[in-house]
Amino acid sequence: MQTVLITGANRSIGLETSKQLSQKGLFVYLGSRSLAKGEEVVKELAEKGFQNIKAIEIDVTNPDSISKAKNIIENEQGKLDILINNAGILGVNPQTAVETSVKDIQEVFDTNFFGVISVTQAFLDLLKKSDSPRISNITSGLGSLTLHSDPNWKYYHVKAAAYGSSKSALNAYTIVLAYELRELPFKVNVIDPGYTATDFNHHSGPGSVESAASFIIKHTVTDENAPTGQFYSNDIEDETGISPW
Repeated sequence: MQTVLITGANRSIGLETSKQLSQKGLFVYLGSRSLAKGEEVVKELAEKGFQNIKAIEIDVTNPDSISKAKNIIENEQGKLDILINNAGILGVNPQTAVETSVKDIQEVFDTNFFGVISVTQAFLDLLKKSDSPRISNITSGLGSLTLHSDPNWKYYHVKAAAYGSSKSALNAYTIVLAYELRELPFKVNVIDPGYTATDFNHHSGPGSVESAASFIIKHTVTDENAPTGQFYSNDIEDETGISPW
């Protein structure tokens, strides 16, 4: 049975991804900053028939929390097959380049960028023990520099100096990570689940969490011939789903 860790998984897209992976027979560590909240969610899922899901406390901005989570998974599983770096924050609004404080921008980067790096580096040893390790970094279309430079893009006027920049940085980091792991059986990609109706955006997005989770899984649970170092977006309408960087 493959094992997956999903950060920020006690609600919204992360939660739905946990449910769908459980139904596919994977063992899911449902990451939550609060263990109590995570365990409450898992209890509710178990009552609905979901199996092989366990809450695990992990705060991606806290090195001790990450280390403890890593030790738990190592002791219980001995390896990790899939890491989905899903935890993220939006930050203050509005986010203008001329007025948003460095402190506010740094807070977003701590979770969306540095948090992903911390978790990824901590779990690399366990991932290397898998026959088919996968790392999926959850990004956003707002992280695409190409699209943001196109006045014809439907979200061209949606600018977020902290959030968008953090996702652009995440995309750049993922390219380097995929390159460095290219000789190993890793598949490392960034995945944009699309503009989805969640608590994150006050349910303003047109997409469903079911569609978002399914898209993440499609480009995460892949075979050995799948691409690595790609940017997939659920908002891209062609069959490849590949987004411009």
